[in-house]
Amino acid sequence: MQYNVLEYLENTVKGVPNKLAYANEQFGFSFKEVYNQGRAIGTFLYQQGVYKQPVVVFMNRNPKTIVAFYGVIYGGNFYVPIDEEMPSSRIELILNKINPRAIICDEDSENSIKSLGYSGAIYLYDDIIKTNIEEKSLFNIRQSSIDTDPVYIVYTSGSTGIPKGVIACHRSIIDYIESLSEALDFNQDTIFGNQTPLYLDACFKELFPTLKFGATTFIIPKSLFMFPIKLVEFLNEYKVNTVCWVVSALTMISSFKVFDKLVPEYLHTIAFGSEVFPIKQFHLWKKACPNAKFINLYGPTEATGMSCYFIVDRELEENEVIPIGRPFRNTEILLLDTNNKPVTDGDVGEICIKGTCLTLGYYQDFERTYEVFVQNPLNKAYRELIYKTGDLGKYNKRKELVFVSRKDYQIKHMGYRIELGEIEMNVNSIEPIKSACCIYDKKKQKIVLYYVGDIDSKDIVVILKQHLPKYMIPNRIVKLDLMPLTTNGKIDRLFLSEYEFNTKKETKI
Repeated sequence: MQYNVLEYLENTVKGVPNKLAYANEQFGFSFKEVYNQGRAIGTFLYQQGVYKQPVVVFMNRNPKTIVAFYGVIYGGNFYVPIDEEMPSSRIELILNKINPRAIICDEDSENSIKSLGYSGAIYLYDDIIKTNIEEKSLFNIRQSSIDTDPVYIVYTSGSTGIPKGVIACHRSIIDYIESLSEALDFNQDTIFGNQTPLYLDACFKELFPTLKFGATTFIIPKSLFMFPIKLVEFLNEYKVNTVCWVVSALTMISSFKVFDKLVPEYLHTIAFGSEVFPIKQFHLWKKACPNAKFINLYGPTEATGMSCYFIVDRELEENEVIPIGRPFRNTEILLLDTNNKPVTDGDVGEICIKGTCLTLGYYQDFERTYEVFVQNPLNKAYRELIYKTGDLGKYNKRKELVFVSRKDYQIKHMGYRIELGEIEMNVNSIEPIKSACCIYDKKKQKIVLYYVGDIDSKDIVVILKQHLPKYMIPNRIVKLDLMPLTTNGKIDRLFLSEYEFNTKKETKI
């Protein structure tokens, strides 16, 4: 039985020590280098008396950052990833919250952390990897560890703008990686193309399976996601065959007609999540990569990562939402109504998650932890936690779980209960639309639609009236040049809710 995520690395390095593990366009590390540098960092931290502590890794997105994560774990600590692309105010909030005794950084980020007024210990990556490894110290650390020890704190975006530090342990991560790998069929020949920031849990879909199978992960430069043709060229150059991306990264390629010129030659596994994949854009991908396996993933950070999956193995109708399918092995999904009772088939309920995948909650925030990690209301016999996601779902006629919307996106307008996601789905089905998002202005009691695409807003209204009742037609429609995204690639709804309307591009209905 496995108790520690580093056992993946320790098993793999015995078989393929010289195989490339993590790389970007500039340099890479073999599994042996990851193993040795990680243990050197762990030894150094232990020598400094930093043990069972949160250790900040403040570095840019490159292979060294990943090795630093493992080094923190080798030292018996848990890492807190931070990146310079995060707003300085957010970084300060995180530092003030955890008050770390140590920060690992590189020369590029050293001055940045000092400018924030941090007065604790700062260690340079390139210096501490030179530490002589103390096998006895590392052995003692491992002997004293248990599988409920924390591995990381990941700070979520937070719909309110206030970040929450989700803290996860070895047990939940191992459970997640084993289930994810089984569902997506990773192996030693898998070559991942990492798209997500390393300070979010989304990157775990590549990082830990790479250790488990002796696979390879290439970190794709963020700049390429502004140039879709060059992005596909990168995938082909490095023979990337597996991607686990947010939907917006995929639609950026398909909506700009890149497939008319170039297709990803080696992709055989395309997993996506975080948002609903517009069916029109999905079909473009399916046509471009007819032999690839497409998997829709769903799950919150609070459940370690993804919790459900749906392998798209049938034809999907133009007005159909791609299901999120069924839960991973060792995970159970409950759909509960507002009275905490199971919903009947076809009815919408809140998605609640049960199983080993649940994290330890929010770091130093018991109040918010107890609000969403609650006793299973269906179990009156013993303590059993579930996580209330705040997401709404239902089962379709095929008994497949379908994501409906966030509870926050379910509104009461003109006396009607409306799912903003249903409006977005209909807008996204319009041929020239590249991206769409609906916001409800509570103060003015108006539905506002933002979109990107070569179509007049008045034409959008004409089309929507053919598919939606009058009370669901947006009251304002605003055309954007680009859809604002959060750092993890989701549409930035908080930004749009505060957006100053451009009257030149705005249509009032």
